Amino acid sequence: MRSSTSGLLRVSPPRYDRAMTTPVNLNRYRKDKARAEKRAQASSNAAKFGRTRAEKALDTARSDKAGRNLDGHQIDPAEDTPET
Repeated sequence: MRSSTSGLLRVSPPRYDRAMTTPVNLNRYRKDKARAEKRAQASSNAAKFGRTRAEKALDTARSDKAGRNLDGHQIDPAEDTPET
């Protein structure tokens, strides 16, 4: 009598050298991933649009000076009318 498995290779299931790892909380993983994406977007926006306090103060000072110069060069309507 021949055995039915004599010509077939027997494959044993894989052996794991490591013990099973701890379970992963998928909600925590999802939230951590979302936080990391928000941080990356925030740093990208800060590099793209952000200005330092000194830059903002300089722009404010320049616009104030431009406004004062414009007001200083304004023609007074009383001086512009011809006298009769």
